[in-house]
Amino acid sequence: MHPGPLLAALAGILLTLAILWDAFEAVLVPRRIGRAFRFSRLFYRVTWSTWRAVARRVSPPSRRESLLGFYAPLSLILLLVCWALGLIAACALLQLAVAHGAAAHRFGSLLYMSGETFFTLGFGDVTPGSAAGRLLSVLEAGMGFGFLATVIGYLPTLYAAFSQREIEIALLDARAGSPPTAAEFVRRMSVFAEQGLPDGLMRDWEGWCAQVLESHVSYPLLAYYRSQHSNQSWLGALTVILDSCALVLAGIEGIRPDQAQLTFAVARHALVDITQSFVTGYRADPHDRLPSADLARLREHLEGSTLHLPADGEFERRLAALRRDYEPYAQALAHHLLVELPPWIHAESRRDNWSRGPWDHAIGSLPAAAVWDEEHF
Repeated sequence: MHPGPLLAALAGILLTLAILWDAFEAVLVPRRIGRAFRFSRLFYRVTWSTWRAVARRVSPPSRRESLLGFYAPLSLILLLVCWALGLIAACALLQLAVAHGAAAHRFGSLLYMSGETFFTLGFGDVTPGSAAGRLLSVLEAGMGFGFLATVIGYLPTLYAAFSQREIEIALLDARAGSPPTAAEFVRRMSVFAEQGLPDGLMRDWEGWCAQVLESHVSYPLLAYYRSQHSNQSWLGALTVILDSCALVLAGIEGIRPDQAQLTFAVARHALVDITQSFVTGYRADPHDRLPSADLARLREHLEGSTLHLPADGEFERRLAALRRDYEPYAQALAHHLLVELPPWIHAESRRDNWSRGPWDHAIGSLPAAAVWDEEHF
């Protein structure tokens, strides 16, 4: 046999196996894949780097965030298209390997026939001229049908995980401000300290962190999906939970540390594992999220509540040690995803998302929303 058909057959088989295995790992395997080279990983590395570079040049931030929000759904569609085109080309190469005579020189026609077979169109204007070619067409039609069915089943799973993640992020608006901060989360939680609510809240967020760990390691694409509001993000929410747990574990007075320890452990586990899926090496970040001036303002912020930050060096030492356990990962992942991490405390008072509306100035609801916030929190 001429080496041409052999090379076409070998290329078609290898390309088919590589794409099917990559799709199998990305869609059906619920775990992080440690293999260095994968087509989908290369795809996201190239497309995200390009999209991110373009987004960094866009201003104001709201428009940049809108542009970033389009990346995840568009990249998913483009990845599926690349998989489908790769399988069509692979099957066309296999048809080329078994074609005879003049048909072997019409690769364009074979490519058209492969696409027609893959999507089960059934036009019949181009047909294989050998028994081996007809067998390949039957196998390709079955593969195409199975591929499309798997993709259709994959999308609801992905969007269900995204929706479940965003529910808790929306709840964080009234519990920790917009964008959320550890200062607001702890202060508002202190209102219900005597009722034992802090432990319940921490337990709920422990479950949310475990869910984020499971879903984002299984489907890393979820990390690129942005939240509904530009001042909210899953990474920001996870960081606020870690910040708040760190305050409690460092020795804040008024909350038991037992549940905070469990929540901190799960949240850090989630952050570290997800970061490893996107960032390959340690990246030093000189930015200090909690300078001494902000810590002093945080201490003043909590003075009117039932919780108090100890004014001793031991508290600050423990807090700094806890921060070193997770902040480098949060900052590295935020840099990769182009997400702004929330501060520990806002420089000035801000209104929550729930208290804003396009008709506020017309109906005069601004003072009422502000009063509700002050009276309850």
